[in-house]
Amino acid sequence: MKKAKLFGFGLTALALTVALAACGGGKKDSTGGKSAGGDADHSVVIVTDIGGVDDRSFNQSAWEGLQAWGKEHDLKKGAEGFDYIQSNDASEYVTNIDTAVSNGFKTVFGIGYLLADSISTAADANPDTQFGIIDSVIEGKDNVVSATFKDQEASYLAGVAAAHTTKTNTVGFIGGEEGAVIDRFEAGFHQGVVDTAKKLNKEIKVEIEYAASFGDPAKGKALAASMYQKGADIIFHASGGTGQGVFQEAKDLNETGSKDKVWVIGVDSDQDKEGKYKTKDGKEDNFTLTSTLKGVGAAVQDISNRALEDKFPGGEHLVYGLKDGGVDLTKGYLSEEAQKAVDAAKEEIIAEKITVPEVPKDVKE
Repeated sequence: MKKAKLFGFGLTALALTVALAACGGGKKDSTGGKSAGGDADHSVVIVTDIGGVDDRSFNQSAWEGLQAWGKEHDLKKGAEGFDYIQSNDASEYVTNIDTAVSNGFKTVFGIGYLLADSISTAADANPDTQFGIIDSVIEGKDNVVSATFKDQEASYLAGVAAAHTTKTNTVGFIGGEEGAVIDRFEAGFHQGVVDTAKKLNKEIKVEIEYAASFGDPAKGKALAASMYQKGADIIFHASGGTGQGVFQEAKDLNETGSKDKVWVIGVDSDQDKEGKYKTKDGKEDNFTLTSTLKGVGAAVQDISNRALEDKFPGGEHLVYGLKDGGVDLTKGYLSEEAQKAVDAAKEEIIAEKITVPEVPKDVKE
């Protein structure tokens, strides 16, 4: 595989630094001409992980990025433009990827590291199709581009924010399935809490649990209930659709007013809307303290644009990090003190004065 490249983009507006080809929309017909709505030679599809395009997190971000790409080039949803195929279970990955190829899509994305093996196999069997894997690395294949993110850096900032905000000195982390990607979230968050606690001369406990699924809101709710019961007042989730249950438990607790306010830190996209609730006295409030941002949609849009220019970066590993704007943290409802600490930590990470661990075993207590 070619050397990994850092590539930056603005997360909020999906602003790309790549120059776009002046080819516009339009599909080629049998005579080589174009008609509005598609381009069969450059069609793109995403195959989701479980949770689907409405998971309010990872898959949804990818789909929003692809829709933005389609709109940008006046393409329509369908086999000659852009589309998605939803996976409801891991057993559907292979079938869904095969369906994408048989339907004639030129570029096929696997959204999430769990699809890596299926994408790799399909790439071998279909050398004329372009494949992208998000959140994993597939080496040695010229028709596959890999895109990963420095999730540990944004998660470190989330840990800084949590340490400055907690009143109980207990915070929690809920992951989906264990693996290299979620390791980065856990390790970064934990280290951010540890480092900040030392600066504040506080002892802060970090509760860590895994749901063993990215699509089990009921399990997420149960884990969150247990954590809040143990005294956590902030939970950072990196669990995809499972996180909907974390938000629901926080909402239930905050609306009943059965205990002091509890918070959730969102993941992958701004989950501010998930934190809206009404207090017992009917006042509108919000419990999404902040959210880590991950430019999944921007990565899909960027790679799709390159493919549209016939410059598909096959064989490359694109890395999207904090220094380049590939990951970040929303302002949310942080106090002025917490925001200043987050900003300072961000500068130190960019300046390489702080090296954030990628695996939990490397967290320095």
